[in-house]
Amino acid sequence: MSDALEPPAPQVWPSLRARDARELIRFLVAAFGFEETVVYGEGDRVDHAQLCWPLGGGIMLGSARPEDAEDEWPLRPGTFGAYVVTDDPDGLHARALAAGAEITSPPHDTDYGSRDFAARDPEGNRWSFGTYRGEPRRG
Repeated sequence: MSDALEPPAPQVWPSLRARDARELIRFLVAAFGFEETVVYGEGDRVDHAQLCWPLGGGIMLGSARPEDAEDEWPLRPGTFGAYVVTDDPDGLHARALAAGAEITSPPHDTDYGSRDFAARDPEGNRWSFGTYRGEPRRG
């Protein structure tokens, strides 16, 4: 048993809406390596989906509601953006490219020591992947 402290499980779950949520789920799994954890809904409609990221955390998503429907969470498809930590940005870039992701910034080294690349999914959402894990929390 180690005396090292384990960080708490991620408790922030970004959410997004999609015009074709089932297709977006397939893309995010194939291109970026998210893991489909649960999908609720019938037919083409997704009421709730959770995709986990292998290093922790993940996203939640669902189908966009019709514009005339009452919606307590009115998020527009294609307006989401996220930075996602990966240990292998170059390998993930190759995977994303092979799956048809639109690469908006090829792999590059940043001035703060990260290796990053950026892509856009078929819905227009923007994804940035890199090795930067954030600054440590202070006391």
